[in-house]
Amino acid sequence: QVQLVESGGGLVQAGGSLRLSCAASGSIFSINAMGWYRQAPGKQRELVAAITSGGSTNYADSVKGRFTISRDNAKNTVYLQMNSLKPEDTAVYYCNAFKVAATGSGYDYWGQGTQVTVSS
Repeated sequence: QVQLVESGGGLVQAGGSLRLSCAASGSIFSINAMGWYRQAPGKQRELVAAITSGGSTNYADSVKGRFTISRDNAKNTVYLQMNSLKPEDTAVYYCNAFKVAATGSGYDYWGQGTQVTVSS
């Protein structure tokens, strides 16, 4: 089991910045990737950014150039730096950890979610 604890959400005006953090604990070994998803009211949950155990990253097109995902292995923590926030970024943001078993099956672990609200 992997436990994910998020923090850093809040209310910010358009153009502002927030930094989300996600601390992982439990069976953290052999996590293949961690990432951030978001879900706005009435919309599907979508991948925002991800980082693999090897350090490669990928981003949703809508956040490229504005958001940066990073990790601190010593603290078992992943971060999402969000700059130039837009009202469209308003959503509940969820931390995710992904593991692949020897069978090839994938397992997802989720944080509790943190609300990010960007006002006009």
